[in-house]
Amino acid sequence: MTAALPEFSETVVVRAPGKVNLALCVGGLDEHGYHDLATVFQAVSLFDDITVSPNPGGGIELTISGEGADVVPTDHTNIAWRAAELLARHLGTVADVSIHIAKGIPVAGGMAGGSADAAGTLVACDALWESRVPREVLYRLAAELGADVPFSLHGGTALGLGRGDQLTSVLVRGGFHWVFALAIGGLSTPSVYSKLDELRGDRAIPEPRVPDAVLTALSSGDTTALASALLNDLQAPAVALRADLQRVLDAGLEAGALAGLVSGSGPTCAFLARDHVHAVDIAVNLSSAGVCRTVKTAEGPAQGARVISPGH
Repeated sequence: MTAALPEFSETVVVRAPGKVNLALCVGGLDEHGYHDLATVFQAVSLFDDITVSPNPGGGIELTISGEGADVVPTDHTNIAWRAAELLARHLGTVADVSIHIAKGIPVAGGMAGGSADAAGTLVACDALWESRVPREVLYRLAAELGADVPFSLHGGTALGLGRGDQLTSVLVRGGFHWVFALAIGGLSTPSVYSKLDELRGDRAIPEPRVPDAVLTALSSGDTTALASALLNDLQAPAVALRADLQRVLDAGLEAGALAGLVSGSGPTCAFLARDHVHAVDIAVNLSSAGVCRTVKTAEGPAQGARVISPGH
């Protein structure tokens, strides 16, 4: 039997970051059809804001605004909806809550926007319902929702192993400046992994391991060294599926970026800059090149999902 939630009048707003994979090393398929990963995530200052408020007797209601909102489902298939249901089920209660997501992270862009929404909803509902779920339990629930959701809770910079959900914080000195070129349309993550398997054929794939050069560059705050160390095993299959991404990568380098790579499974492309002024210059040049839908600048590392307004 489920218990009714207390009827709080508060509205809680949580801000959750997007991410870029500084290294994404993909192993072979396991017996369950998944790939082992070794990756370094960095949260960046492109955010979704998740607002939750009580909806007594009304179940879950979900609305979405911002760029790409028209292609995001607002029913039980949305990961934020499932996050509210999962937390309520864990608490033995019902999820009578209104959720509004203001999108600032590209939709289907390889920057974990959906995972950010799920993590933000977990944090927001926990605060709204005053359930005070231990952090390690929130991480376990996050992992049930998706492999990137725990990092959206964690934020900062972290090494991810397994399916990317086994996290260890990474020492970072200073901050890093990024330019993101947002593509027209999205890319299906399963299709990118399938293409990777196709390109690899029958070759034996070693256990994935993040190169030491990535971690050394982060710990020293050496942007130039990090630029040389960036890598993404999913870049080749993403480009094979969308040849236009190579034009974006080339344009970013021509615009002066220290390095560029496909972010996660794409199609967003990420470019590393020396500093904020350099990032703005790259963004202006990329915009002028006309190779992408729009361009955004951001900094990392950013904080994980956190309450920014418990207002009334």
